[in-house]
Amino acid sequence: MPERRTLIVTGASSGIGRALAQLAARHGFAVVLVARRADRLAEVTRAISDGGGTCAFWTGDVRSADAPARIVETALQLSGRIDVLVNNAGAGAHGALLETSDAALDAQWQLHVGAPLRIARAALPHVEETHGQLVFVGSGIAQVPVPFYGGYAIAKAAIRAAAVQIRRELRGRGIAVTYVDPGLVATEFHEAIGVERDHHVRAAPPEQVARAILRGIERRSPTVAGTWWQSLGTSVGEIANAWADPTVAKFTPVVILSAAPQGAESKDHSAAPPPVILSGAPQGAESKDHSRLEQTLEPVARRMERVKLQPTFVRDALVPGATLELNELAMRWAGMPNKNERAAMHEVLDALTAGGYLEPMGEETWRVVRAAD
Repeated sequence: MPERRTLIVTGASSGIGRALAQLAARHGFAVVLVARRADRLAEVTRAISDGGGTCAFWTGDVRSADAPARIVETALQLSGRIDVLVNNAGAGAHGALLETSDAALDAQWQLHVGAPLRIARAALPHVEETHGQLVFVGSGIAQVPVPFYGGYAIAKAAIRAAAVQIRRELRGRGIAVTYVDPGLVATEFHEAIGVERDHHVRAAPPEQVARAILRGIERRSPTVAGTWWQSLGTSVGEIANAWADPTVAKFTPVVILSAAPQGAESKDHSAAPPPVILSGAPQGAESKDHSRLEQTLEPVARRMERVKLQPTFVRDALVPGATLELNELAMRWAGMPNKNERAAMHEVLDALTAGGYLEPMGEETWRVVRAAD
């Protein structure tokens, strides 16, 4: 009986990653799931196991220093081999590029470029042994940047270029390298950053994109289009360049500043202010005297305001050498945190990590490495 091929997919707790993991398992792959949300990974694991599939998972942030080694180790413990690595984990960011803080830009770079390259580097010897494949999931925004997507567009453009460069550098070593343009997909992407997506363009179901990726894996394709007509449109937009500006500007996202994610419970029983809906236009000028901590928290400042998480609480928690555990810190702040409050706290801890205040220690645990300014 031939050995079962092994596929690693990051960002496997929802959307494209989840759909691909389940599809690959049904097609005979042993699957390694990687994501931060343990409860979601447990759901996917149960679904795969119940269907007769083989899987394992690692819970953590792909940006953490130990992530590459831990992910590779999980795969080798599962099957002793790595055939396909799909770098899919990602998250959007909203804001005018020149008004985006260094911390926010670095967070996007580390998530979409740094982490995929580090994981690919760690997996490379094992992928070469199986004459396997490296897959990088990009975005149409890499070719046709949309206003007010901050550092997301430039990070995706970088990983697109990296995929091409790696494919050419590994030519002759028996390794396929694939770049995926998924198109607009019906996932949690826009809701997670408080943006209402443009509904003039139909969003593809993640299962459709997962099927396209799996076909690309089986064919060892250099590029994969999740939805061919959207990819065709981005190619035309890229060729048109400045001529496309008036059309692209129409897709500027709408930011919903005060609306909590659907299903989130609010603990503030006072009358809530009416929703404030703004276009992607730049906000009011900010003080140039921000401390480094305020600059670090800038990407999540609106989120903190919505859940009433005070910067002073964050500042007081930054005691060098202290260990911060997500649930304990959220309970210290909110008593019995709901999903929205817990997610907000996780975003704050991620921002502090990107800003150099925290160092990941494991599953939802960080060590404070510097005090607030």
